[in-house]
Amino acid sequence: MTSITAPKSSTLNWLEGFALTAILQGLPIFAAASLMVKLLGDSRGGSHVLTVSLATIFYSLLAIWAGSTFPKVAGNAYEAQFFNATLSFSEKIARWRAKPATSMQLMASVLLLSLLAVSVG
Repeated sequence: MTSITAPKSSTLNWLEGFALTAILQGLPIFAAASLMVKLLGDSRGGSHVLTVSLATIFYSLLAIWAGSTFPKVAGNAYEAQFFNATLSFSEKIARWRAKPATSMQLMASVLLLSLLAVSVG
């Protein structure tokens, strides 16, 4: 069955790509770093949520800029499919998950976060 879809605005497409980059690639990195800091006994009263949020936002902006400007240098930090305006939000995730490198990245993140959570808790 064929369907006609309205073209996605460039702003909405960029926001989708930014959200996917932040949530799927940036957040696991900085959540693990936050757990490591907590495991090492940092007793300063800083907000880990604020730190992780800001670091994720800055990482995502930098990854998007570097990936679109220097695609060979950015490597796995930039996923061009996240910014494909012809794909729906769920299709972008499905195509990203279908890549072999992604399953390894997700497995490593889950194992690291699980070990850190057990160690901290």
